[in-house]
Amino acid sequence: MDRIGDIALFLRVLDTGSISAAARSLDLSPALASQRLKRLEDALGVRLLHRTTRRLHPTPEGLRLAGEGRTLVEALDGLAGSLRESGGQAVGGTLRVTMSASFGRQHISPRLPRFLAAHPGLQLSVHMSDQQVDLVREGFDLAIRIGDLDDSQLVGRQIAANPRVLVASPDYLARRGIPAAPDDLAAHDCLVLVGSRGRQDRWQLLDGAGGETTITVTGPLESNLGEVLRDAALEGAGIAMHALWHVAGDLRAGRLVRVLPGHAPPETGIHAVMPDRIFVPPRTRVFVSFLQTEFGSTPHWHT
Repeated sequence: MDRIGDIALFLRVLDTGSISAAARSLDLSPALASQRLKRLEDALGVRLLHRTTRRLHPTPEGLRLAGEGRTLVEALDGLAGSLRESGGQAVGGTLRVTMSASFGRQHISPRLPRFLAAHPGLQLSVHMSDQQVDLVREGFDLAIRIGDLDDSQLVGRQIAANPRVLVASPDYLARRGIPAAPDDLAAHDCLVLVGSRGRQDRWQLLDGAGGETTITVTGPLESNLGEVLRDAALEGAGIAMHALWHVAGDLRAGRLVRVLPGHAPPETGIHAVMPDRIFVPPRTRVFVSFLQTEFGSTPHWHT
């Protein structure tokens, strides 16, 4: 098992690009990781890595080990995980997860103590940021991402639907009037999100009967953080496009109201995203299952 563990470490080094990143993702010290890689090279009698000042590169022998060893490691890990689960053995280790700051704070953070109580052998390392990170390079087991998935190297499992709405404060609508059709948005102050795909100032709206309208909007404020746009909408600064989970409480309380309720932006999804591997660690599997159960087919923000 030590040899298989050393091969798994070698594969993680190739995936992350450095010994320190691989060590961090496996809860090892860089010194111990280096010792184990040297032990593997000594046992096989070949050099597996060329070490440069900036990056590690596999030798031809290292490439062969990576190609044939990955299937072996993943098959063994999958078997071990299945045996542990069938035997009722508790899941352990450290689960490193990254997620949207707004969604994570509102809807996942309150649920984490319940998850930990159900799996006392697990530790959670939670990173919250609205900036998308490289899961493999940063050593994360899992990401919770909002919207369409555009990375073919990752595998995603939807944990909830993500309907979106246009909202504004009653005060803003009283001052500026209520839009009656999508084209009316051109004359309104609109609050624009600037995301990973650039400035999202072209709003696509569906009428529920197959009709589609795309409007280019303008306004006094743009931000890469949805919280900034929500705060501005609450204070009457304009109309914002938000995920329903983000503003459901404000809508129920009357602080915000829906604009153009007959025209909704296309629905996307909320996904648990993992590196595209055959093997999914048991700690990751139980967390995804927990989230799918928690949010179910109709999350509370839909009501």
